[in-house]
Amino acid sequence: SRGGGSAPLVVIAGPPAAGKGTQCDKIKDKYGYVHISTGDILRENVKQGTELGLKAKTYMDAGGLVPSELIVDLVKDRLAQADVKEKGCLLDGFPRAPDQAQAMVDAGLQVERFLLIEVPDDTLVERGCGRRLDPQTGDIYHLKFKPPPEDIKERLVHRSDDQEEAIRVRLGNYHSQIDGILPFFKDVVVKVDGTGKPDDVFGLVSAGLDNL
Repeated sequence: SRGGGSAPLVVIAGPPAAGKGTQCDKIKDKYGYVHISTGDILRENVKQGTELGLKAKTYMDAGGLVPSELIVDLVKDRLAQADVKEKGCLLDGFPRAPDQAQAMVDAGLQVERFLLIEVPDDTLVERGCGRRLDPQTGDIYHLKFKPPPEDIKERLVHRSDDQEEAIRVRLGNYHSQIDGILPFFKDVVVKVDGTGKPDDVFGLVSAGLDNL
């Protein structure tokens, strides 16, 4: 393992449509970290009927949110497993709120890097608003960045999720959460300009991870 006794715990965060998924794939390929999203852990535990999974299921069945303490317990449990201890971990979409960040600190989960992908809201609105769905194939086009063939333009759909107002609301929620989370990790935050091409963005990501 690198520098010290344990493999690194890296958190990645960024606004919707900032290309976080692509960066997660590239990080996994280069550094071999185990990619962990809380959604995956939840589903896995529910499927296997673990004690934590059964607890979570009662909330999910009632249509409620799984409490942060329970999510932290699930994450802690996952981080204790052999693959993570050996390879390190890329934690994606967690902590999602300040109370989860606090619970992480309380649980003694030591984050080595907090990668924050930054893209201006207006750029994200442009990326989102231009998206069009082909209902027949499920393909996603973008009027500016990945234009559809002329002959299918007529049938394309502009989903409500991709309208400017909906995107701005999501971004507002994201900013208020992330502003409350960052102070917990201020010593390990690496801000990454996410406006470039994926390979350029990954260059910046790598610079933040190479010295771990």
